[in-house]
Amino acid sequence: MARAVSVRLDGEVQRALNTLEASGMSRSEAIRKSILDAASALRRKEALRTEVAALDADEQDRQEMSEVASLMERLRAPG
Repeated sequence: MARAVSVRLDGEVQRALNTLEASGMSRSEAIRKSILDAASALRRKEALRTEVAALDADEQDRQEMSEVASLMERLRAPG
């Protein structure tokens, strides 16, 4: 069952909504898509944070990255 929600829009948000509506989306569709996109972006950020934390905790991976960085530095052209 769909639920209605009321929101106060400031000028910036109203202009963004107008842009989405001008692309052919209905007001409701634009708002629903925007909420879904924002939630998806937050989930991606959290997944990335989790992955970075796991890599940071992986001592073997950190050692390997250090070795690769050292090798790259030795292979770098002088000057």
